Amino acid sequence: MLPDEERRDVSKTHKLYIETVGCQMNMLDSELVVAALRKRGYELTDSAKSADTILFNTCSVRQHAEDKIYSALGRLKNAKQNHPDKVIGVIGCMAQKDQKLIFQRAPYVDLVVGPGQLHQVPDLIDAARGKAEQRMEVSLGRRDGSRDEISRSHESFDPLRDPEMRPTPYQAYVRIMIGCDKFCTYCIVPSVRGPEQSRPPEHLLAEARQLAAEGCKEITLLGQTVNSYRYRDGARIWRLSDLLNAIHDVDGIERLKFVTNYPKDMTDDLLSAVRDLPKVSSYLHVPVQSGSNRMLERMKRGYTVEEYREMLDRIRQMIPEAAVTSDFIVGFCGETDDDFQQTCDLVRAARFKNSFIFKYSERPGTKGAERFADDVPEEVKKQRNNELLLIQNQISEEDNLKFLGRHVEILVEGPSKASQQRGEEGPLLQLTGRTHCDRIVVFQGNQRQIGQILPVIIFDTSAFTLHGEVVTGEAGPELFSLGA
Repeated sequence: MLPDEERRDVSKTHKLYIETVGCQMNMLDSELVVAALRKRGYELTDSAKSADTILFNTCSVRQHAEDKIYSALGRLKNAKQNHPDKVIGVIGCMAQKDQKLIFQRAPYVDLVVGPGQLHQVPDLIDAARGKAEQRMEVSLGRRDGSRDEISRSHESFDPLRDPEMRPTPYQAYVRIMIGCDKFCTYCIVPSVRGPEQSRPPEHLLAEARQLAAEGCKEITLLGQTVNSYRYRDGARIWRLSDLLNAIHDVDGIERLKFVTNYPKDMTDDLLSAVRDLPKVSSYLHVPVQSGSNRMLERMKRGYTVEEYREMLDRIRQMIPEAAVTSDFIVGFCGETDDDFQQTCDLVRAARFKNSFIFKYSERPGTKGAERFADDVPEEVKKQRNNELLLIQNQISEEDNLKFLGRHVEILVEGPSKASQQRGEEGPLLQLTGRTHCDRIVVFQGNQRQIGQILPVIIFDTSAFTLHGEVVTGEAGPELFSLGA
């Protein structure tokens, strides 16, 4: 006999539609929310029309992400009027940032829940269903209490997992810390995600073992500045390098990655762990944002171009095969043509595997919005974005040519995008996977290979993709090179 509460939870099957925008943190948050709701008897649906519960997990890093959510909410006005029992919720970073503004712009929204209160979502939905009362649960602002009080208002509920919400059943994210204390002037994350807090190593190890037991082969450790991880356990202070060493011993886990890194915290002990631990991918995502010291100072990044170049030199010396990627913001407040050309020069010199390039989007509530005018015209931002992307794509194409004729190991993730677009369904189809250094490889394969780590020989390349064939014979000792 089930207890009364559990009988209530499973007495009716609710249909949940969830839409996620933003970073890997948001993808993980959605996985955890869905896991909690499944325990209440919810079933996922890919149709908002058929769902009685609709959640939007939101991002506030760029204006476009917020505009997308408000447009989606606007399309639900009639649905809510026709079906008052339908619960509509906005969760995540935009919820923490806009709070009551969401209710003002979309009065039919039932819930507004910040990232630190996601564990409350199931109860808040139960309370909201069939009632006219709107509910808002958000964390304290960065100036609304002591650091301890603010930290406690940003809670984590990471142990709940749902394999069906992952990119593939064989890959998973593990959040090792929440929040950020860097306060870059363009960034809203410290306000919506709260202070830096590192999770206990024993919790992370238990989560890794759970994922391995579920068939996961690759774990990506997440943090806003993941290499800033510090956890005091009695007299011992755990760093990211210590955590990598510990998780490396978990049976079943075959690959370890970590993102996103902060340049000043790229220490030699961490680079040594990447070099010496076979399961750790030689892939380092280290955003620089600009190649101009004047812009870096305005952005409050905390380092100079010279210090970033010194970090790159240490990476190349300790891990020659490392694939380094970066982020750039073009058109930040006051950026001149000379500032931008310095960024182009850095990209040419650094030869990143790839770069994520964004046009500056002013974020209300940031120091950048308070102190500086957003004075670079949109057309100039667009032109600089395209020019920098062209430079990076040329570098990526040239460097990928080095893989021609080489053997690499890939974790097969599933059908390629092209295969999905063509609607291929048979046992033989184009598959995609990633090398140990995070390069995308497509090849002709079969469904049984999904989830395996396979040797592939590369016969063609582009700026974004390697094309290969599965190696069926014996491989020599030289097989896996170039950090593949």
